[in-house]
Amino acid sequence: MTDMGNIRIKDENMNKTTIITNVQTRLFELQDLKYRDFHAKLMPAVNKEKIIGVRTPALRVFAKKYGKTDEAKEYLQILPHQYYEENNLHGLLIEQIKDYDTCLEELERFLPYIDNWATCDMLAVKVVKKHLDTFTDEVYRWMESDHAYTIRFGISMLMRYYLEDAFQMEYPEKVAQIRSEEYYVNMMRAWYFATALAKQYDKILPFIEKQKLDVWTHNKTIQKAIESYRITPEQKEYLRGLKIKKMNPYPFIRSQEIRISNSCKNWNVSYPEETIF
Repeated sequence: MTDMGNIRIKDENMNKTTIITNVQTRLFELQDLKYRDFHAKLMPAVNKEKIIGVRTPALRVFAKKYGKTDEAKEYLQILPHQYYEENNLHGLLIEQIKDYDTCLEELERFLPYIDNWATCDMLAVKVVKKHLDTFTDEVYRWMESDHAYTIRFGISMLMRYYLEDAFQMEYPEKVAQIRSEEYYVNMMRAWYFATALAKQYDKILPFIEKQKLDVWTHNKTIQKAIESYRITPEQKEYLRGLKIKKMNPYPFIRSQEIRISNSCKNWNVSYPEETIF
């Protein structure tokens, strides 16, 4: 490599370091340590040292301003990130991309680095609403991934954008066909079907009546649906009778759910996977 080539690489690395330092400094200025301690309990799989403790509304405000800078485009080229909030910022910057193809390209680069449900579920990418007829090709491909949070993201897109006017029966069929040992995949499958029951009750109910899901996802779907205010008392009563009695394959995770739910009540906030309804 020529001296000029080495100099260029050195300059690029220095610029990257400057950008990272700038972003991290801004994020730490927004730090709330009590919130960090609380939020860490919601994500037991994420090392607490990787959580700065920035409340989502504050992060969104920062992302909106930062996204208008030239530096933001360079920041999107930096992966992986050190902190949880840096990943969330990355996702919020992708959401601001108005060109569909560019948005997809950035999603493809980013999805393999998502390591928790919160970052995954934050991604809305509203630009896809104008391309729902072709976006399903990407969604189906993500749902066949070996990466748990890529699968979860794919399902979340079906839940977010394909349960009302764009609904087709092939979508819940695709979600029902997924078989995974990953808790956060199966929780999203249950969340999808519970939300689908709230929006397409008559079309989705046969999936429960005919037991098309694995037992855990089946029962979790019913639990989530019963907790929803959009399911009628009569529907809830009927769903209770469709539960299947079998041992919980995630006993440790269930105890975590209870602790997290109690912690949320203490902070007067909703457990994230209970807010969709």
